[in-house]
Amino acid sequence: MSNVIQLLPDHVANQIAAGEVVQRPASVIKELLENSIDAKASRIQVVIKDAGKSLIQVIDDGVGMNLTDARMSFERHATSKIKIADDLFSLKTKGFRGEALASIAAIAHVELKTRREEDEVGTCLKVEGSQVVSQDPCVTPKGTCISVKNLFYNIPARRNFLKSDNVETRHIIDEFQRVALAHPDISFSLMHNGNELFQLPMANFRQRITNILGGKTNEKLVPVEEDTEIVKISGFVGKPEFAKKSRGEQFFFVNNRFIKSPYLNHAVVASFEGLLKDKSYPSYFLYLEVDPKSIDINIHPTKTEIKFDDEHALYAILKSSIKHSLGQFNVAPMLDFERDSELDTPYEYKNKEADMPQVEVDRNFNPFQQDSAPKTQYSGGGTGYKRDKQPEWESLYSGMQSETETDLDVGQIEFESEEVTGNLFGAKQEQTEKSTFQVQKKYIVSTLKSGILVIDQHRAHTRVLYEELLKNITVSSAVSQQLLFPLRLQFNHHEVEMLKEIKESLEQTGFIFSEIKKDEVEITGIPTLISESEVEILLEQLLADFEKDVPDNGFSQTDLLAKSLAKSMAVRSGTLLNSAEQQHIVNRLFACKEPAVNPFNKTVFTTLSVDELDKKFA
Repeated sequence: MSNVIQLLPDHVANQIAAGEVVQRPASVIKELLENSIDAKASRIQVVIKDAGKSLIQVIDDGVGMNLTDARMSFERHATSKIKIADDLFSLKTKGFRGEALASIAAIAHVELKTRREEDEVGTCLKVEGSQVVSQDPCVTPKGTCISVKNLFYNIPARRNFLKSDNVETRHIIDEFQRVALAHPDISFSLMHNGNELFQLPMANFRQRITNILGGKTNEKLVPVEEDTEIVKISGFVGKPEFAKKSRGEQFFFVNNRFIKSPYLNHAVVASFEGLLKDKSYPSYFLYLEVDPKSIDINIHPTKTEIKFDDEHALYAILKSSIKHSLGQFNVAPMLDFERDSELDTPYEYKNKEADMPQVEVDRNFNPFQQDSAPKTQYSGGGTGYKRDKQPEWESLYSGMQSETETDLDVGQIEFESEEVTGNLFGAKQEQTEKSTFQVQKKYIVSTLKSGILVIDQHRAHTRVLYEELLKNITVSSAVSQQLLFPLRLQFNHHEVEMLKEIKESLEQTGFIFSEIKKDEVEITGIPTLISESEVEILLEQLLADFEKDVPDNGFSQTDLLAKSLAKSMAVRSGTLLNSAEQQHIVNRLFACKEPAVNPFNKTVFTTLSVDELDKKFA
């Protein structure tokens, strides 16, 4: 009987590993950027075409490699980062597995150009599907340039599962921002299809955050500093009034490595308790330095998950340090309610010496002296004056009553009868008021011939607005109300790019954009259904929905836009509606194509027949 178990060839093993390491073009960007940082680069350039599907190029000015190292770098489990297993507990580099380049080379065409500073010529290596095609000396500047072309060319199923260019570009920008935020001492640039998306010079943490998210971000940041035996915390949290509807601006870095930690995220949210609006998430950029021996990074190939030795202590320190910062910078309210803020000493007076006040005394003043003409004494030393006696209040009304008014006969005045108004409109008004009722400010109850109709007001209005918005976007433009003063809203670069994608559809719903800058949007017109104060909340919710459920094509984008706007603009549960508003929702609902369910396939109304009522009383 022949043996069943056999060793897999290297190229097959590399393709299997690539399924974990390389999920999309953004994964390649992350791995190559981390290799450049480990190579002690001070300047890194990233060039992508067609969202990384055609080309991903990363150029750095690091230490470079010789001929042997360049060839070995594409072998599986070949790495310069660790030598023995114990090195896993003292990691100071980004990579350590030795799988990234081998996995990338297994599913793409890779060209590597590298040169060390002491070498006269560099090495050019071409690898296709784990097979080395050519290896030649070449002229290249100090450092390494890796070009990855035709990603997933030999795995068509994986290539077909990639999203649209806009979606993949968004994921690439996310990974680029995470690495750039972790290393502000390195210069980064990102080019996509010839357009420069980011040009980030060397800076400190605060400047790097501002350069990525926009200049207006600086005023939103509150510094956090704490140094203990367990952890050293530095970074910034956003002020509560600038909390977002999405979790986009939340970054944890442990030893300059981006991580995701729901447990630590809970500590941050808990420190903002009582300061945030409902369903709002604080922004934070927190850098944690811990002993490498107290953490375990070797959990997942993406290295975004991490295990801590003492999570509870870390939780408590993080929570208290953020609370301390919010209180120190007067972001959180003080607990001393009897303290008078006007008595606080300004910071500029901290080291200033106190001056003795000069007091002027009037030595001729006698409080027991009787004076026939009281005078008002002023601090300026001038003489007073005698106030004129004010007239009695009855004199104000003297002479106002004339003879004509006195002789007026009230009985001769004719008044319009009120009965006419009641007869004309009373019956119809009474009938309208009794046609619908509101229960718990949530449900609209109406009567039917066969029983009772109960409607969820929020779901019903969402269905009505959804079909109306869908019609406006696809068929005809909606009516817009012009604003007296333009509305300027601040967004980060990522959010502005999303707004540009859906700008045309938003204009069909009634929005008018006069200007879209890198980190600011100016609006001169809004839909008639919403007020000016709701615009920022509505757009934030819209961007959060797009971030969560990214559409792949034009129809799904339009559908998601209509759903998100309808959900945000619809009347909420708990809102009191008058009879006319209730009747309007009912009438518009049953004019819809699908009145039974809302856009999210949830039941809008239910009926209770007379037979069911009879059974209740049986």
